[in-house]
Amino acid sequence: MHTQTTADILKRIRKLEIHTKSLVTEMFGGEYHSLFKGQGLEFAEVREYMPGDNYRDIDWNVSARFGIPYIKKYRETRELNVVFIIDLSGSQNFGTLAMYKRERIAEIAALLAFSALSNNDKVGAIMWSDRLEKYLAPRKGRNFALRMLRDILFLQTQSPKTNLCSAFEYAVRLLKKRSIVFVLSDFQDSGFQKPLQILAQKHDVIALQILDEAELRLPDAGILNLYDPESGESIYINSSSPRIRKLYERYVNAEQENLSRYMQQLHVDLIRIKSNESYIRALKNYFELRGKKHRTRR
Repeated sequence: MHTQTTADILKRIRKLEIHTKSLVTEMFGGEYHSLFKGQGLEFAEVREYMPGDNYRDIDWNVSARFGIPYIKKYRETRELNVVFIIDLSGSQNFGTLAMYKRERIAEIAALLAFSALSNNDKVGAIMWSDRLEKYLAPRKGRNFALRMLRDILFLQTQSPKTNLCSAFEYAVRLLKKRSIVFVLSDFQDSGFQKPLQILAQKHDVIALQILDEAELRLPDAGILNLYDPESGESIYINSSSPRIRKLYERYVNAEQENLSRYMQQLHVDLIRIKSNESYIRALKNYFELRGKKHRTRR
């Protein structure tokens, strides 16, 4: 990540806010509200039955007293907590098309955070490498969301390594109230299934896998020096070899299939977002699919 002045940071965050808020207004506000409702219902009032009301809501005691049907009306108990688990390990500082993965994570978090705030929810963040880098307890307000985005983009991390297992264990211990938990990571790690399963049993967990196209297939570009920013190791390979490119693609595809299978077994929704694809379209597709599932269950 390049060194940024305070003015550059403020300008960039403001630009991200303007872009995101227009998307929330135009595309995501209503869809978010319909999918992520409050944690329960509380009694609001009784009123006379009207054509179209659900007969199951009739309050028979009140109806008997007044001689005409009355129904009970309820309202959602609001104030969802929306918590982002943000992977800030070294592999997020990689990108070949226009931006780093870390920048893409910030854009997606911005869209979801402002959708949550427009729904009167609280947002918070657990920023993690192989240790806690920063925790922001759930709060409301534009300034708080902008602070979170600034940290996602510019926080200087203590470690370049990844440990999603410890991130999920920390979230399990920390989050007492049932929350919507968005995990933004490339998931280039292993051994995190058990703590993720426990987290998903207590909370509504959605995994967003952020990938660069260059991670999925090798270009035909001759001798390449592949550097791992987390371990510091590097190797030279001949990317012009069809055999090596095929072996690499086979390995990556197997890893992706394993991750999909794990998430399905854990009942965690997985949204895969590649650098050459629109994250807006990916999120809209997910919202539409989740909406259909919810309507089917009713």
